[in-house]
Formats: sequence, structure tokens, C-alpha cells
Amino acid sequence: MKIELLDVTKEFPVRDSGTPFTALSGVSLSVASGEFLTLVGPSGCGKSTLLDLLTGLATPTRGEIRLDGVPVTGPGLDRGIVFQQYALFPWRTALANVEFGLEAKAVPRRERRELAGHYLDLVGLTGFAERYPHELSGGMRQRVAIARSLAYDPAVLLMDEPFAALDAQTRESLQEELLRIWQATGKTVVFITHGIDEAVYLGQRVAVMTPAPGRIREVVEVSFDSREGDLRGTARFGEYRHAIWSLLREEAVPVA
Repeated sequence: MKIELLDVTKEFPVRDSGTPFTALSGVSLSVASGEFLTLVGPSGCGKSTLLDLLTGLATPTRGEIRLDGVPVTGPGLDRGIVFQQYALFPWRTALANVEFGLEAKAVPRRERRELAGHYLDLVGLTGFAERYPHELSGGMRQRVAIARSLAYDPAVLLMDEPFAALDAQTRESLQEELLRIWQATGKTVVFITHGIDEAVYLGQRVAVMTPAPGRIREVVEVSFDSREGDLRGTARFGEYRHAIWSLLREEAVPVA
């Protein structure tokens, strides 16, 4: 599913002030169907606001967002969302958490269980279906959250810093897992991050944002001859990282 942001501006009223706060200003961006796009920028640049607009949980002050040419007017099952916090139901098993979205689509019980089991297998949680969230590690909980978003087969997967709270080793493991899932499913993915390394490792393109009011500073194309071995240690990875770091540094804002 193709995503288009057309001159999108988002303003918020400010108490005791006649001047609204502009979180995003004139953002225009196109994401091709099946593309993996990462968004990177400093804190407060409007990355999460942009994601809220894509989900339909918020509406632009000006401009328009389209999915396959159709304006976004609210939330829909064509978009799956994964947040930094897992937001799992503690009273439900891993399997039952994944089934939740399928219940909303009125999928029959037997088919629901089969689909939920399939997606738990896809994210590497075979054998953990009957575990409750408190019995799972942080990385496992995030895998359940990803499986839940994939299970009802959205065309677009929107991810808001989903690995930020994880330790470095788990984060890198899940980055690899996410790329494998993306390649297997062909979803359109928009992934928000503070981390330059994460943005380069995951994205086919990296959209670099300015401080508020957030704009698209530049979109960097990322291409590697091979993803085998230690990609992060290659010279090309370092070149991409430096290019994006330089773009952010030009804005005179410290980045993570």
C-alpha cells in the first residue's frame, strides 16, 4: 500500500496563548508499496505526531494523507501499530493477545487460533503461546506485540520506537527478525527511531527530520551489496551513518 503525505501541517492550541504550537510544517513524503522507510530526528521534532496522523488518530491542520490514493479519515485495519510500550493485556496469554485483532474482524475461533499460532511462529515464539506477559522477557513481549499487529494482515505496519526500551543485544536481534518478517510479508513499513544506526540498518530509505516545527530535511537512499556478516562494521554503513549524522548536526541539535 502506497503512502502519500501532501504538504502536511499539524498545529496544537497552546493554553493562554493565541499562537498555536506547530509540530509539523509542510511535510511532503511518499512511501512506495512494500517499502521499509525509517524516520530519524531529534526529540520533539514531531515523529510521533506524524505517526498519529498516519494511524488516523489525529488529523492534519492542513494538507492531506493518502493510502493508495484514498484520504485517511480515521483509524483502520489496513494499518497495524507497534508502540515502544508493549500494551499487552496481562490477563491474556501470548496466543490470546495475538487473537485480539482477529476478534475485531470476527474471524471464527478455530481459524483465529491457527492464525495467531502461525504469527507467533513467524516472530520466533513457537512454544510460548500459553505464557502470560509477566512470564515473558521484554524482547518476547515486543515479539507478541508485532505478531498481534501482523495477525489481522494490515497492508501497512507503523512502528514508534518499538525497540527503544530493550537492551542492545535484544534490540539488534529484533532488528534482524523484523527485516526477515518484512521480507517474508512484503508489508509497507514506517519505522520511527532516535537511533542513526537503527535507521540505517533497517531502512531502504531514511527520512531525516528537522527540529520542531518538523520538516523532512532530506531522504537518504540506503543500499548494501549484501546483508551477510557484520553489516554495521562495513565502510558503507559508516558512510551512511556519517551522512545522516551530518544532516542532523547541521540543525545544531544533539542526537542520540
